[in-house]
Amino acid sequence: MAEILVLALVFAAVTWGVWVVTPLLAQIGLERSTGRYVKSDGRQQLAPLYRFTTPERLSQACWSAALLGFGALSAILIAADIMNAYILGGCSLLAAVFFFQIPKWWLNKRIKKRQWLFEARLTDLTLGLANGLRAGAALPQSLELVSRDMGGPMTEELALVLHEYRLGMDLPESLGRLCERMPGEDLSLLVTAIKLTMQSGGSLAEVLDRITDTIRERVNFHDRLMTMTAQGRFEAIAMASAPVLAFLILLLLDRGLMLPLVETRIGWCAIGAVAILETVGFLIINRIVTIDV
Repeated sequence: MAEILVLALVFAAVTWGVWVVTPLLAQIGLERSTGRYVKSDGRQQLAPLYRFTTPERLSQACWSAALLGFGALSAILIAADIMNAYILGGCSLLAAVFFFQIPKWWLNKRIKKRQWLFEARLTDLTLGLANGLRAGAALPQSLELVSRDMGGPMTEELALVLHEYRLGMDLPESLGRLCERMPGEDLSLLVTAIKLTMQSGGSLAEVLDRITDTIRERVNFHDRLMTMTAQGRFEAIAMASAPVLAFLILLLLDRGLMLPLVETRIGWCAIGAVAILETVGFLIINRIVTIDV
């Protein structure tokens, strides 16, 4: 009965924190970063962050996740009869730090996926622009025609470029702002070629043909590189997950043998040391197999 009461109190505290404390903490964090986020010059509002959320919502989601992780792990440890204050507080604090980063990781994953979808259509963009120029259309008209059939992030970004152009902004400047929103070497190469050709003259269609071949070669090389480094990435994941799987298997086979590992300070120190070493090993292997192209 006492354990149920404690768990209920923990759940109530976490719920209260998520709904009451989190908005307050988020507001405090925003006040400290007002110069970076709130009082922007308008260009910051076009950052990838604003495609999915706002700084206010992201900050609130981070604090909510941290409080949820803190309360959830505290309840689990209490239910497992681990009442040591140092173990309970330390593990719950680490869980809060880990859960605090989850919304940021999720957001970065969404931004990278959108960036990948955009870059995957760059070859189609350059080819479409070249065909449109050969057909006699001007560059803005070619952009408009190509953007209709692209879909996804490419259509969204090109629509913004054309909107800025119609409002009076020079097309090279609008394309430069596109590079700021969607940074990438292939796009930067394309925009630079368009700017230089518009300034110095020449056949933009022929330049776009050569850029199309260059982008295709880079994509093929990147695909081969990812294939060759797939084994290293798998080894990093397997190495990081092996101790957890081994612990769970041994816990099922002989519970009495493994309980001292989670009921004593020495056991928790051993878990902490293993976690640090596994993290370092994972980061080293991941760094080795990650090649910048």
